[in-house]
Amino acid sequence: MNLGTMFKKNNYITVGGKRESRPEVPDGLLKQCNKCKAAIYTSEVISNHYICPKCKGYFRLPVNKRIEMITEPGSFDSWDEGMEVCNPLGFKGYEEKVRELQEKTGLEEAVITGSAFIGNNKVALAVCDGRFMMASMGHVVGEKITRVFERATSEGLPVIVFACSGGARMQEGMISLMQMAKTAAAVKKHGDAGNLYITVLTDPTTGGVTASYAMLGDIILAEPGALIGFAGPRVIEQTIGQKLPEGFQRAEFQVEHGFADAIVTRDNMKNTLLDILRLHKVKRIREGMPDAFVPTSFEQKADAWERVILSRKKDRPTGMDYIRELFPDFMELHGDRYFGDDPAIVGGIAEFLGVPVTVIVQCKGRNTKENIKRNFGMPSPEGYRKVLRLMKQAEKFKRPVICLVDTPGAFCGMEAEERGQGEAIARNLLEMSALKTPILSVVIGEGGSGGALAMAVADQVWMLENAIYSILSPEGFASILWKDSKRAKEAAEVMKITSHDLKKLQIVDGIIQEPKEYTRENMGLVIEQLEELLGKFLSECGKKDMDELLQERYERFRKF
Repeated sequence: MNLGTMFKKNNYITVGGKRESRPEVPDGLLKQCNKCKAAIYTSEVISNHYICPKCKGYFRLPVNKRIEMITEPGSFDSWDEGMEVCNPLGFKGYEEKVRELQEKTGLEEAVITGSAFIGNNKVALAVCDGRFMMASMGHVVGEKITRVFERATSEGLPVIVFACSGGARMQEGMISLMQMAKTAAAVKKHGDAGNLYITVLTDPTTGGVTASYAMLGDIILAEPGALIGFAGPRVIEQTIGQKLPEGFQRAEFQVEHGFADAIVTRDNMKNTLLDILRLHKVKRIREGMPDAFVPTSFEQKADAWERVILSRKKDRPTGMDYIRELFPDFMELHGDRYFGDDPAIVGGIAEFLGVPVTVIVQCKGRNTKENIKRNFGMPSPEGYRKVLRLMKQAEKFKRPVICLVDTPGAFCGMEAEERGQGEAIARNLLEMSALKTPILSVVIGEGGSGGALAMAVADQVWMLENAIYSILSPEGFASILWKDSKRAKEAAEVMKITSHDLKKLQIVDGIIQEPKEYTRENMGLVIEQLEELLGKFLSECGKKDMDELLQERYERFRKF
Protein backbone atom coordinates (compact mmCIF):
# COMPACT_ATOMS: atom_id res chain seq x y z
CA MET A 1 0.00 0.00 0.00
CA ASN A 2 1.29 3.51 -0.83
CA LEU A 3 2.31 5.34 2.33
CA GLY A 4 0.79 8.53 0.94
CA THR A 5 -2.69 6.98 1.26
CA MET A 6 -2.13 5.59 4.73
CA PHE A 7 -1.28 8.51 7.01
CA LYS A 8 -2.86 8.52 10.48
CA LYS A 9 -5.65 11.01 11.26
CA ASN A 10 -6.96 10.76 14.82
CA ASN A 11 -8.04 7.11 15.23
CA TYR A 12 -8.45 6.41 11.53
CA ILE A 13 -6.51 6.24 8.32
CA THR A 14 -7.60 7.15 4.83
CA VAL A 15 -7.40 4.37 2.22
CA GLY A 16 -8.64 5.14 -1.30
CA GLY A 17 -10.72 8.02 0.03
CA LYS A 18 -12.49 5.86 2.70
CA ARG A 19 -11.94 6.03 6.45
CA GLU A 20 -11.00 2.72 8.01
CA SER A 21 -9.94 1.56 11.44
CA ARG A 22 -6.44 2.59 12.45
CA PRO A 23 -3.83 -0.13 11.77
CA GLU A 24 -1.06 -0.99 14.13
CA VAL A 25 1.57 1.61 13.12
CA PRO A 26 4.30 2.02 15.73
CA ASP A 27 4.65 5.55 17.09
CA GLY A 28 7.41 7.46 15.37
CA LEU A 29 7.56 5.17 12.33
CA LEU A 30 6.18 7.84 9.98
CA LYS A 31 6.54 11.57 9.52
CA GLN A 32 4.27 13.80 7.47
CA CYS A 33 5.81 16.44 5.24
CA ASN A 34 4.18 19.80 5.93
CA LYS A 35 4.81 20.86 2.35
CA CYS A 36 3.56 17.98 0.19
CA LYS A 37 1.68 16.12 2.97
CA ALA A 38 3.31 12.82 2.04
CA ALA A 39 3.89 10.18 4.70
CA ILE A 40 7.54 9.17 4.89
CA TYR A 41 9.44 6.69 7.01
CA THR A 42 11.17 8.58 9.82
CA SER A 43 14.41 6.70 9.18
CA GLU A 44 14.38 7.90 5.57
CA VAL A 45 13.88 11.51 6.69
CA ILE A 46 16.78 11.31 9.14
CA SER A 47 19.17 9.71 6.63
CA ASN A 48 18.29 12.44 4.11
CA HIS A 49 19.34 15.39 6.36
CA TYR A 50 15.69 15.86 7.42
CA ILE A 51 14.68 16.65 3.83
CA CYS A 52 11.55 15.19 2.25
CA PRO A 53 12.67 12.70 -0.43
CA LYS A 54 9.51 13.42 -2.45
CA CYS A 55 9.25 17.24 -2.64
CA LYS A 56 12.66 18.24 -1.17
CA GLY A 57 10.89 20.26 1.53
CA TYR A 58 12.85 20.85 4.72
CA PHE A 59 11.85 19.40 8.08
CA ARG A 60 13.02 21.34 11.11
CA LEU A 61 16.33 19.96 12.29
CA PRO A 62 16.98 19.06 15.96
CA VAL A 63 19.90 21.01 17.40
CA ASN A 64 22.10 17.96 18.03
CA LYS A 65 21.70 16.80 14.41
CA ARG A 66 22.56 20.29 13.15
CA ILE A 67 25.76 20.35 15.20
CA GLU A 68 26.72 16.86 13.99
CA MET A 69 26.26 17.88 10.35
CA ILE A 70 28.55 20.92 10.38
CA THR A 71 31.25 20.28 12.99
CA GLU A 72 34.08 17.79 13.40
CA PRO A 73 33.13 14.70 15.43
CA GLY A 74 33.53 15.20 19.17
CA SER A 75 34.73 18.80 18.84
CA PHE A 76 31.68 20.57 20.27
CA ASP A 77 32.20 22.06 23.74
CA SER A 78 28.97 23.33 25.29
CA TRP A 79 28.93 26.75 27.01
CA ASP A 80 26.70 28.28 29.67
CA GLU A 81 24.75 25.21 30.68
CA GLY A 82 22.44 25.20 33.69
CA MET A 83 21.06 28.72 33.33
CA GLU A 84 17.80 28.94 35.26
CA VAL A 85 14.65 30.20 33.53
CA CYS A 86 12.69 32.65 35.70
CA ASN A 87 9.24 34.15 35.25
CA PRO A 88 9.82 37.94 35.22
CA LEU A 89 6.14 38.85 34.73
CA GLY A 90 4.74 36.13 36.96
CA PHE A 91 2.89 34.82 33.89
CA LYS A 92 0.52 32.03 34.88
CA GLY A 93 1.60 28.59 33.72
CA TYR A 94 4.88 29.79 32.14
CA GLU A 95 7.21 27.90 34.49
CA GLU A 96 5.20 24.72 34.08
CA LYS A 97 5.33 25.07 30.29
CA VAL A 98 9.11 25.47 30.37
CA ARG A 99 9.58 22.41 32.59
CA GLU A 100 7.30 20.36 30.34
CA LEU A 101 9.33 21.30 27.26
CA GLN A 102 12.61 20.59 29.04
CA GLU A 103 11.42 17.07 29.77
CA LYS A 104 10.00 16.53 26.28
CA THR A 105 12.95 17.86 24.27
CA GLY A 106 15.89 17.22 26.60
CA LEU A 107 16.88 20.87 26.11
CA GLU A 108 17.37 23.46 28.85
CA GLU A 109 16.25 26.27 26.54
CA ALA A 110 15.72 27.15 22.88
CA VAL A 111 19.40 27.64 22.03
CA ILE A 112 22.58 25.64 22.57
CA THR A 113 25.89 27.50 22.50
CA GLY A 114 29.52 26.52 22.58
CA SER A 115 32.70 26.15 20.55
CA ALA A 116 33.55 23.59 17.90
CA PHE A 117 35.84 22.94 14.97
CA ILE A 118 34.77 23.15 11.34
CA GLY A 119 37.72 21.70 9.52
CA ASN A 120 40.69 23.16 11.42
CA ASN A 121 38.80 26.37 12.22
CA LYS A 122 37.69 26.92 15.80
CA VAL A 123 34.37 28.78 15.90
CA ALA A 124 31.83 29.93 18.46
CA LEU A 125 28.45 28.40 17.69
CA ALA A 126 24.84 29.11 18.62
CA VAL A 127 22.10 26.82 17.31
CA CYS A 128 18.40 27.46 17.91
CA ASP A 129 15.86 24.65 18.15
CA GLY A 130 12.25 25.36 17.20
CA ARG A 131 10.91 22.50 19.32
CA PHE A 132 11.33 24.68 22.43
CA MET A 133 8.56 27.32 22.31
CA MET A 134 9.33 27.94 18.63
CA ALA A 135 12.81 29.09 19.71
CA SER A 136 11.29 32.35 20.93
CA MET A 137 13.77 34.73 22.56
CA GLY A 138 13.35 35.13 26.29
CA HIS A 139 15.96 36.32 28.78
CA VAL A 140 17.91 33.04 28.80
CA VAL A 141 18.13 32.85 24.99
CA GLY A 142 19.19 36.50 24.83
CA GLU A 143 21.74 36.00 27.58
CA LYS A 144 23.27 32.92 25.98
CA ILE A 145 23.50 34.63 22.56
CA THR A 146 25.11 37.68 24.17
CA ARG A 147 27.63 35.58 26.07
CA VAL A 148 28.60 33.77 22.85
CA PHE A 149 29.59 37.07 21.26
CA GLU A 150 31.34 38.34 24.39
CA ARG A 151 33.43 35.19 24.77
CA ALA A 152 34.13 34.99 21.03
CA THR A 153 35.31 38.61 21.13
CA SER A 154 37.72 37.91 23.98
CA GLU A 155 39.05 34.77 22.25
CA GLY A 156 39.07 36.24 18.71
CA LEU A 157 36.71 33.59 17.33
CA PRO A 158 34.27 33.82 14.43
CA VAL A 159 30.65 33.32 15.42
CA ILE A 160 28.17 31.17 13.49
CA VAL A 161 24.50 31.37 14.48
CA PHE A 162 21.81 29.07 13.11
CA ALA A 163 18.74 31.22 13.70
CA CYS A 164 15.24 29.83 14.11
CA SER A 165 12.56 31.67 16.02
CA GLY A 166 8.96 32.73 16.26
CA GLY A 167 10.27 36.03 17.66
CA ALA A 168 10.17 37.58 21.11
CA ARG A 169 8.75 35.43 23.93
CA MET A 170 5.36 36.88 24.78
CA GLN A 171 5.34 35.47 28.34
CA GLU A 172 8.32 37.70 29.23
CA GLY A 173 6.95 40.93 27.79
CA MET A 174 9.36 43.88 27.73
CA ILE A 175 12.15 41.78 29.27
CA SER A 176 12.09 39.79 26.04
CA LEU A 177 12.11 42.97 23.94
CA MET A 178 15.26 44.17 25.72
CA GLN A 179 17.10 41.08 24.48
CA MET A 180 16.99 42.57 20.97
CA ALA A 181 19.04 45.59 22.02
CA LYS A 182 21.35 43.50 24.22
CA THR A 183 22.24 40.98 21.54
CA ALA A 184 22.70 43.67 18.87
CA ALA A 185 25.13 45.55 21.14
CA ALA A 186 27.16 42.37 21.65
CA VAL A 187 27.27 41.78 17.88
CA LYS A 188 28.57 45.33 17.42
CA LYS A 189 31.43 44.84 19.89
CA HIS A 190 32.38 41.55 18.25
CA GLY A 191 32.40 43.16 14.79
CA ASP A 192 34.33 46.24 15.91
CA ALA A 193 37.09 43.90 17.08
CA GLY A 194 37.41 42.67 13.47
CA ASN A 195 35.76 39.29 13.97
CA LEU A 196 33.64 37.38 11.47
CA TYR A 197 29.94 36.72 12.07
CA ILE A 198 27.96 34.30 9.88
CA THR A 199 24.23 33.81 10.27
CA VAL A 200 22.24 30.96 8.78
CA LEU A 201 18.51 31.67 8.61
CA THR A 202 16.34 28.58 8.96
CA ASP A 203 12.58 28.04 8.98
CA PRO A 204 11.14 30.12 10.57
CA THR A 205 13.20 33.20 11.48
CA THR A 206 10.78 35.94 12.42
CA GLY A 207 9.92 38.79 14.77
CA GLY A 208 12.40 40.17 17.28
CA VAL A 209 15.11 37.69 16.32
CA THR A 210 14.95 38.82 12.68
CA ALA A 211 15.02 42.41 13.93
CA SER A 212 18.17 41.84 15.98
CA TYR A 213 21.06 39.39 15.84
CA ALA A 214 19.76 37.19 12.99
CA MET A 215 20.08 39.89 10.32
CA LEU A 216 23.37 41.41 11.47
CA GLY A 217 25.83 38.87 10.04
CA ASP A 218 28.77 39.89 7.88
CA ILE A 219 27.55 37.06 5.67
CA ILE A 220 23.93 35.92 5.79
CA LEU A 221 23.02 32.48 4.44
CA ALA A 222 19.58 30.91 4.30
CA GLU A 223 18.15 27.43 3.88
CA PRO A 224 15.91 26.90 0.85
CA GLY A 225 12.31 27.91 1.38
CA ALA A 226 12.83 29.19 4.93
CA LEU A 227 10.25 31.68 6.19
CA ILE A 228 12.15 34.88 7.07
CA GLY A 229 10.51 38.14 8.05
CA PHE A 230 9.70 40.59 10.82
CA ALA A 231 5.91 40.38 10.90
CA GLY A 232 4.41 36.94 10.34
CA PRO A 233 2.35 36.27 7.18
CA ARG A 234 -0.91 36.01 9.14
CA VAL A 235 -0.31 39.35 10.85
CA ILE A 236 0.43 41.04 7.52
CA GLU A 237 -2.63 39.58 5.82
CA GLN A 238 -4.87 40.65 8.69
CA THR A 239 -3.35 44.13 8.71
CA ILE A 240 -3.57 44.90 5.00
CA GLY A 241 -6.60 42.75 4.24
CA GLN A 242 -4.92 41.06 1.27
CA LYS A 243 -3.67 37.59 0.40
CA LEU A 244 0.11 37.49 0.20
CA PRO A 245 1.77 36.31 -3.04
CA GLU A 246 3.37 32.88 -3.33
CA GLY A 247 6.93 32.88 -1.99
CA PHE A 248 6.55 36.09 0.00
CA GLN A 249 9.09 36.26 2.88
CA ARG A 250 10.75 33.00 1.84
CA ALA A 251 14.54 32.69 1.58
CA GLU A 252 14.49 33.23 -2.17
CA PHE A 253 12.48 36.44 -1.64
CA GLN A 254 15.10 37.69 0.83
CA VAL A 255 17.98 37.13 -1.62
CA GLU A 256 16.08 38.85 -4.42
CA HIS A 257 15.38 41.83 -2.17
CA GLY A 258 18.97 42.19 -1.00
CA PHE A 259 18.81 40.86 2.56
CA ALA A 260 20.72 37.58 2.28
CA ASP A 261 23.94 36.62 0.50
CA ALA A 262 23.07 33.12 -0.66
CA ILE A 263 20.79 30.12 -0.29
CA VAL A 264 22.69 27.02 0.79
CA THR A 265 21.35 23.47 0.94
CA ARG A 266 21.98 21.34 4.01
CA ASP A 267 24.24 18.91 2.21
CA ASN A 268 26.46 21.80 1.11
CA MET A 269 26.35 23.83 4.33
CA LYS A 270 29.55 22.55 5.92
CA ASN A 271 31.61 23.02 2.75
CA THR A 272 30.21 26.53 2.31
CA LEU A 273 31.13 27.45 5.89
CA LEU A 274 34.61 26.01 5.35
CA ASP A 275 35.07 28.17 2.24
CA ILE A 276 33.89 31.30 4.04
CA LEU A 277 36.20 30.69 6.98
CA ARG A 278 39.14 30.07 4.63
CA LEU A 279 38.48 33.28 2.73
CA HIS A 280 38.48 35.31 5.93
CA LYS A 281 41.99 34.43 7.02
CA VAL A 282 44.29 37.42 6.56
CA LYS A 283 47.31 36.52 4.40
CA ARG A 284 49.94 38.55 2.60
CA ILE A 285 51.15 38.14 -0.95
CA ARG A 286 54.18 35.95 -1.37
CA GLU A 287 57.54 37.68 -1.24
CA GLY A 288 59.98 38.15 -4.09
CA MET A 289 57.71 39.90 -6.62
CA PRO A 290 58.83 43.10 -8.38
CA ASP A 291 57.32 46.36 -7.17
CA ALA A 292 55.39 47.37 -10.27
CA PHE A 293 53.92 45.82 -13.36
CA VAL A 294 55.12 47.38 -16.63
CA PRO A 295 53.35 45.99 -19.71
CA THR A 296 55.13 45.30 -22.96
CA SER A 297 55.20 48.52 -25.00
CA PHE A 298 53.00 48.66 -28.09
CA GLU A 299 51.72 51.25 -30.50
CA GLN A 300 48.25 52.71 -30.87
CA LYS A 301 46.63 51.02 -33.88
CA ALA A 302 43.03 52.30 -33.93
CA ASP A 303 41.35 55.69 -33.81
CA ALA A 304 38.99 56.74 -31.02
CA TRP A 305 35.74 55.75 -32.70
CA GLU A 306 37.10 52.33 -33.67
CA ARG A 307 37.91 51.77 -30.00
CA VAL A 308 34.39 52.81 -29.01
CA ILE A 309 33.05 50.14 -31.36
CA LEU A 310 35.51 47.54 -30.04
CA SER A 311 34.62 48.31 -26.39
CA ARG A 312 30.96 47.58 -27.16
CA LYS A 313 31.37 44.39 -29.19
CA LYS A 314 28.89 41.68 -28.24
CA ASP A 315 31.52 38.95 -28.10
CA ARG A 316 33.91 41.00 -25.95
CA PRO A 317 34.56 39.25 -22.60
CA THR A 318 32.23 40.30 -19.79
CA GLY A 319 32.94 40.63 -16.09
CA MET A 320 31.85 37.05 -15.46
CA ASP A 321 34.43 35.79 -17.96
CA TYR A 322 37.21 37.50 -16.01
CA ILE A 323 35.94 36.05 -12.73
CA ARG A 324 35.99 32.57 -14.28
CA GLU A 325 39.57 32.94 -15.52
CA LEU A 326 41.13 34.85 -12.61
CA PHE A 327 39.19 33.68 -9.55
CA PRO A 328 38.06 30.06 -9.93
CA ASP A 329 37.01 29.79 -6.25
CA PHE A 330 34.91 32.96 -6.36
CA MET A 331 31.96 32.98 -3.94
CA GLU A 332 29.24 35.44 -4.91
CA LEU A 333 27.54 37.50 -2.21
CA HIS A 334 24.21 39.14 -2.91
CA GLY A 335 22.29 42.22 -1.88
CA ASP A 336 22.61 45.77 -0.63
CA ARG A 337 20.76 45.10 2.69
CA TYR A 338 18.37 47.94 1.82
CA PHE A 339 16.21 47.11 -1.17
CA GLY A 340 17.47 44.60 -3.70
CA ASP A 341 20.18 42.63 -5.45
CA ASP A 342 21.28 44.28 -8.70
CA PRO A 343 22.41 41.72 -11.33
CA ALA A 344 24.42 44.45 -13.10
CA ILE A 345 26.88 44.23 -10.19
CA VAL A 346 28.45 40.90 -9.27
CA GLY A 347 30.56 40.84 -6.12
CA GLY A 348 32.03 38.40 -3.68
CA ILE A 349 35.20 36.92 -2.24
CA ALA A 350 37.97 34.76 -3.67
CA GLU A 351 41.65 33.93 -3.31
CA PHE A 352 44.36 35.25 -5.58
CA LEU A 353 47.82 33.72 -5.13
CA GLY A 354 46.63 32.52 -1.72
CA VAL A 355 45.46 35.98 -0.62
CA PRO A 356 41.74 36.58 0.12
CA VAL A 357 40.39 39.44 -2.01
CA THR A 358 37.03 41.09 -2.61
CA VAL A 359 36.10 41.07 -6.30
CA ILE A 360 33.43 43.40 -7.71
CA VAL A 361 32.58 43.60 -11.40
CA GLN A 362 30.07 45.43 -13.56
CA CYS A 363 28.43 42.86 -15.79
CA LYS A 364 26.85 43.01 -19.19
CA GLY A 365 25.26 39.90 -20.61
CA ARG A 366 26.59 37.51 -23.23
CA ASN A 367 23.30 37.46 -25.13
CA THR A 368 20.02 39.33 -25.29
CA LYS A 369 18.47 37.41 -22.39
CA GLU A 370 21.46 38.09 -20.13
CA ASN A 371 21.65 41.71 -21.26
CA ILE A 372 18.07 42.23 -20.14
CA LYS A 373 18.67 40.44 -16.86
CA ARG A 374 21.76 42.59 -16.14
CA ASN A 375 20.15 45.78 -17.48
CA PHE A 376 22.88 46.01 -20.15
CA GLY A 377 25.47 46.62 -17.42
CA MET A 378 23.79 49.79 -16.12
CA PRO A 379 23.73 49.59 -12.30
CA SER A 380 20.86 50.81 -10.15
CA PRO A 381 21.27 52.52 -6.74
CA GLU A 382 21.09 49.14 -5.02
CA GLY A 383 23.96 47.97 -7.22
CA TYR A 384 26.19 50.78 -5.99
CA ARG A 385 25.07 50.18 -2.43
CA LYS A 386 25.98 46.51 -2.82
CA VAL A 387 29.42 47.64 -4.02
CA LEU A 388 29.85 49.79 -0.93
CA ARG A 389 28.65 47.07 1.43
CA LEU A 390 31.19 44.63 0.03
CA MET A 391 33.96 47.22 0.14
CA LYS A 392 33.26 48.04 3.79
CA GLN A 393 33.28 44.32 4.52
CA ALA A 394 36.66 44.07 2.76
CA GLU A 395 37.97 46.93 4.87
CA LYS A 396 36.88 45.20 8.08
CA PHE A 397 38.70 41.99 7.15
CA LYS A 398 41.69 43.70 5.52
CA ARG A 399 40.98 42.24 2.08
CA PRO A 400 42.23 44.14 -1.01
CA VAL A 401 39.46 45.14 -3.42
CA ILE A 402 39.62 44.36 -7.16
CA CYS A 403 37.09 46.20 -9.36
CA LEU A 404 36.42 45.51 -13.03
CA VAL A 405 34.60 48.39 -14.70
CA ASP A 406 32.34 47.91 -17.74
CA THR A 407 29.23 50.06 -17.97
CA PRO A 408 27.74 52.52 -20.45
CA GLY A 409 26.72 54.45 -17.32
CA ALA A 410 24.51 54.32 -14.26
CA PHE A 411 20.90 53.43 -15.03
CA CYS A 412 18.81 56.49 -15.88
CA GLY A 413 15.24 55.75 -14.97
CA MET A 414 12.46 57.05 -12.77
CA GLU A 415 12.86 54.25 -10.24
CA ALA A 416 16.62 54.88 -10.02
CA GLU A 417 15.96 58.52 -9.15
CA GLU A 418 13.29 57.55 -6.63
CA ARG A 419 15.80 55.31 -4.85
CA GLY A 420 18.65 57.85 -4.88
CA GLN A 421 21.00 57.13 -7.78
CA GLY A 422 23.03 60.30 -7.25
CA GLU A 423 23.35 59.76 -3.51
CA ALA A 424 24.45 56.15 -4.00
CA ILE A 425 27.23 57.16 -6.42
CA ALA A 426 28.29 60.08 -4.24
CA ARG A 427 28.48 57.84 -1.18
CA ASN A 428 30.79 55.43 -3.02
CA LEU A 429 33.14 58.26 -4.04
CA LEU A 430 33.24 59.48 -0.43
CA GLU A 431 33.87 56.10 1.14
CA MET A 432 36.31 54.78 -1.47
CA SER A 433 38.52 57.85 -1.07
CA ALA A 434 39.35 56.74 2.48
CA LEU A 435 38.69 52.98 2.42
CA LYS A 436 41.38 51.39 4.58
CA THR A 437 42.39 48.63 2.21
CA PRO A 438 44.10 48.61 -1.21
CA ILE A 439 41.85 49.16 -4.26
CA LEU A 440 42.68 48.33 -7.88
CA SER A 441 40.26 49.19 -10.70
CA VAL A 442 40.55 47.98 -14.28
CA VAL A 443 38.36 49.36 -17.09
CA ILE A 444 37.69 46.29 -19.22
CA GLY A 445 35.13 47.72 -21.67
CA GLU A 446 33.06 50.87 -21.40
CA GLY A 447 33.75 53.25 -18.53
CA GLY A 448 30.74 55.52 -18.64
CA SER A 449 30.68 58.64 -16.49
CA GLY A 450 29.94 58.61 -12.74
CA GLY A 451 28.55 55.11 -13.12
CA ALA A 452 32.11 53.95 -13.80
CA LEU A 453 33.87 56.34 -11.41
CA ALA A 454 31.81 54.92 -8.52
CA MET A 455 34.02 51.82 -8.85
CA ALA A 456 37.24 53.55 -9.87
CA VAL A 457 38.34 55.74 -6.95
CA ALA A 458 41.32 53.47 -6.51
CA ASP A 459 45.02 53.36 -5.70
CA GLN A 460 45.67 52.36 -9.30
CA VAL A 461 43.41 52.49 -12.35
CA TRP A 462 44.28 50.50 -15.48
CA MET A 463 42.59 50.10 -18.85
CA LEU A 464 42.47 47.45 -21.49
CA GLU A 465 43.85 48.73 -24.78
CA ASN A 466 40.49 49.06 -26.51
CA ALA A 467 38.44 50.11 -23.51
CA ILE A 468 37.09 53.65 -23.19
CA TYR A 469 36.57 55.89 -20.14
CA SER A 470 34.50 59.02 -20.63
CA ILE A 471 32.39 61.77 -19.10
CA LEU A 472 29.45 60.36 -21.10
CA SER A 473 28.92 58.53 -24.39
CA PRO A 474 30.17 60.18 -27.59
CA GLU A 475 26.57 60.22 -28.81
CA GLY A 476 25.46 62.08 -25.70
CA PHE A 477 28.40 64.47 -25.89
CA ALA A 478 27.58 65.34 -29.51
CA SER A 479 23.88 65.79 -28.71
CA ILE A 480 24.55 68.15 -25.80
CA LEU A 481 27.31 70.30 -27.33
CA TRP A 482 26.46 70.19 -31.02
CA LYS A 483 22.78 69.18 -30.95
CA ASP A 484 23.66 66.39 -33.37
CA SER A 485 24.22 62.83 -32.18
CA LYS A 486 25.42 61.85 -35.67
CA ARG A 487 28.70 63.62 -34.88
CA ALA A 488 29.57 60.91 -32.33
CA LYS A 489 32.67 59.83 -34.26
CA GLU A 490 34.01 63.38 -34.20
CA ALA A 491 33.12 63.66 -30.50
CA ALA A 492 35.08 60.51 -29.66
CA GLU A 493 38.28 62.15 -30.95
CA VAL A 494 37.67 65.42 -29.14
CA MET A 495 36.78 63.79 -25.82
CA LYS A 496 40.14 61.96 -25.40
CA ILE A 497 38.54 58.78 -24.10
CA THR A 498 40.96 56.07 -25.27
CA SER A 499 43.43 54.27 -23.06
CA HIS A 500 46.38 56.01 -24.72
CA ASP A 501 44.81 59.47 -24.35
CA LEU A 502 44.00 58.87 -20.71
CA LYS A 503 47.45 57.49 -19.95
CA LYS A 504 48.92 60.78 -21.23
CA LEU A 505 46.49 62.70 -19.04
CA GLN A 506 47.50 60.50 -16.05
CA ILE A 507 43.88 59.51 -15.53
CA VAL A 508 44.97 55.88 -15.76
CA ASP A 509 48.19 54.28 -14.63
CA GLY A 510 48.70 51.76 -17.39
CA ILE A 511 47.36 49.93 -20.43
CA ILE A 512 46.89 46.19 -20.93
CA GLN A 513 47.40 44.95 -24.46
CA GLU A 514 44.63 43.05 -26.24
CA PRO A 515 44.70 40.55 -29.11
CA LYS A 516 43.74 41.98 -32.49
CA GLU A 517 40.29 40.37 -32.37
CA TYR A 518 39.57 40.10 -28.64
CA THR A 519 36.81 37.64 -27.70
CA ARG A 520 35.97 35.20 -24.91
CA GLU A 521 37.85 32.55 -26.88
CA ASN A 522 41.29 34.21 -26.77
CA MET A 523 41.57 35.81 -23.34
CA GLY A 524 44.97 34.24 -22.60
CA LEU A 525 47.14 37.30 -23.33
CA VAL A 526 44.97 39.63 -21.28
CA ILE A 527 44.60 37.18 -18.39
CA GLU A 528 48.36 36.66 -18.26
CA GLN A 529 48.92 40.42 -17.97
CA LEU A 530 46.16 40.83 -15.40
CA GLU A 531 47.56 38.04 -13.25
CA GLU A 532 50.96 39.72 -13.26
CA LEU A 533 49.43 43.12 -12.56
CA LEU A 534 47.30 41.87 -9.68
CA GLY A 535 50.17 40.00 -8.05
CA LYS A 536 52.49 42.97 -8.19
CA PHE A 537 49.82 45.43 -7.10
CA LEU A 538 49.10 43.34 -4.01
CA SER A 539 52.81 42.98 -3.30
CA GLU A 540 53.47 46.70 -3.66
CA CYS A 541 50.49 47.83 -1.60
CA GLY A 542 51.25 45.26 1.07
CA LYS A 543 54.56 46.99 1.76
CA LYS A 544 52.94 50.36 2.44
CA ASP A 545 51.67 51.77 5.67
CA MET A 546 47.90 52.36 5.45
CA ASP A 547 48.23 56.09 6.16
CA GLU A 548 50.73 56.34 3.32
CA LEU A 549 48.45 54.42 0.97
CA LEU A 550 45.47 56.65 1.79
CA GLN A 551 47.48 59.85 1.35
CA GLU A 552 48.74 58.66 -2.05
CA ARG A 553 45.16 57.84 -3.08
CA TYR A 554 44.05 61.32 -2.01
CA GLU A 555 46.89 62.97 -3.94
CA ARG A 556 46.16 60.85 -7.00
CA PHE A 557 42.79 62.54 -7.41
CA ARG A 558 43.75 65.86 -5.79
CA LYS A 559 46.12 66.68 -8.66
CA PHE A 560 43.28 66.98 -11.17
